[in-house]
Amino acid sequence: MSDYYNSKRTNNIFKPDSKIPFRISRSKIDLFLECPRCFYMDRRLGVARPPGYPFTLNSAVDTLLKKEFDIHRAGKSKHPLMEEYGIDAIPFEHEKIDEWRDVRRGITYLDPETNLLIMGAIDDVWINPQGELHIVDYKATSKNGEVSLDAPWQIAYKRQMEIYQWLFRKNNFKVSNIGYFVYCNGKTDTKAFDKKIEFDVKVIPYEGDDSWVQKTIKELHQCLLSEEIPEMAEDCDYCNYRKAAAQEAYKKMKKNAKRA
Repeated sequence: MSDYYNSKRTNNIFKPDSKIPFRISRSKIDLFLECPRCFYMDRRLGVARPPGYPFTLNSAVDTLLKKEFDIHRAGKSKHPLMEEYGIDAIPFEHEKIDEWRDVRRGITYLDPETNLLIMGAIDDVWINPQGELHIVDYKATSKNGEVSLDAPWQIAYKRQMEIYQWLFRKNNFKVSNIGYFVYCNGKTDTKAFDKKIEFDVKVIPYEGDDSWVQKTIKELHQCLLSEEIPEMAEDCDYCNYRKAAAQEAYKKMKKNAKRA
């Protein structure tokens, strides 16, 4: 496990005196909104949350969807899903599409006020006849019933979409407020596995509002500049675990001290 999780790193840590632009990914903005303390410990102190294990099946779905939409990108044609859902758009062809989809590069914007380099890696972009871009995100799951965006935890999906819309606008693209989630739901009601998983695929439109992004980046930057660790979010599982573990360790230390 020690090879997988480095609890204290020295790279990519914010230094208040540095003049070098500091990279902040879309996921770190979401981390700040989830819990300022976890964000500060990660980006300022180099102590990250333990990582989740990679969802390789989801990654496979993403890769195959990208290949499928790229066929229509090259042919300047509508994907059948666009026809099915009445979406008047085609996959956007651009020389930087592979860069935008690369998690190590993505689409970036250097915020002049904070000197933070904001970045995000998108799944896809579609363009309509009016020249507006629709940001597209792929999601994969396996659940009973219809997929939707109604669960409280899916606010993270919506913020993700809005950050991408903001990034493309900052790169001088004309961006529609309407983005799309291509949601793949693995079916479990088939008679047998037969070495394949079948999916129901639903395209869910979402009207984004990125008006919160700039304000959040400013607040995030103030958090990084502080010399004080911020308060934890009340519902942060990670902070509550650390707090409980520290209390138990302290009790054990005091108990052992009395016995000595």
